[in-house]
Amino acid sequence: MSGTLAQLIELAATRRIDWIVLTIPQAPAPRLHAIAQRLNVLAVPIGLCPDLVDAVGLRGGVGTLGGSVPVQRLADRPIGRWDAVAKGAEDLLLGGLITLLLLPLLALIALAVRLDSPGPVIFRQRRHALDNREFDIFKFRSMTWNPAAASAGLQQTARGDARITRVGRFLRASSLDELPQLFNVLQGTMSLVGPRPHATDMRTEQRLGADITDLYAHRHRVKPGITGWAQVNGARGATDTTAQLARRVELDLDYIEHWSLLLDLKILVLTARVVLQRTNAF
Repeated sequence: MSGTLAQLIELAATRRIDWIVLTIPQAPAPRLHAIAQRLNVLAVPIGLCPDLVDAVGLRGGVGTLGGSVPVQRLADRPIGRWDAVAKGAEDLLLGGLITLLLLPLLALIALAVRLDSPGPVIFRQRRHALDNREFDIFKFRSMTWNPAAASAGLQQTARGDARITRVGRFLRASSLDELPQLFNVLQGTMSLVGPRPHATDMRTEQRLGADITDLYAHRHRVKPGITGWAQVNGARGATDTTAQLARRVELDLDYIEHWSLLLDLKILVLTARVVLQRTNAF
């Protein structure tokens, strides 16, 4: 099939792509790198066909396509296959254990939400995920239920927001409203640790994240997380300014580039401290 880079990125949201191989004839090295940079938003190895390697004078790692065809790697997966397996095991084992331990608390919170105000116990919202896909994130409902407002567009929560219920105010201040995302982890749409997923139509100073920084979509090269490196480094809560958003993206990309199981465990421990301090939670 043929199409544009934007269409290829959109295709990745519905289909699994194992490799992207550039075969553009007579393409100078700067153009190839620019194309690879745009495609870097996908968690997919990007290679250059052998005929172009000598022509543009690129040097770097060599991979194989189909086990036999050599390709010059321009970009690799942010988390390798076996590391991804290890991170997936971490999510299932640790996430499953935490969910089992917290089941009584989850039940009590669900009852409190139900008794406090009419509406569903669980709030669902579309968020961005791996490879720019979308998924439904689960949270305990913390606001008064208004179906009409829910379909009218996103309005970021503000300090003293009148929509927040009595139980919801406590849940948000203690971050307990985020606990149903453990089921997202067990479902496979999220990880325990990763960039926090933003709503698909979230705006900062009336601008989408991708319009503020070209690196915004690179956050979607790994699964989103319940907590992340940005959250334990002060970039937690609403992003009211472009500077706040840029800082969060910077920290998210730092996490992706330096990921390890040890870093994940460190973030989980630091998250407990941040939650107890109730920093930027309202």
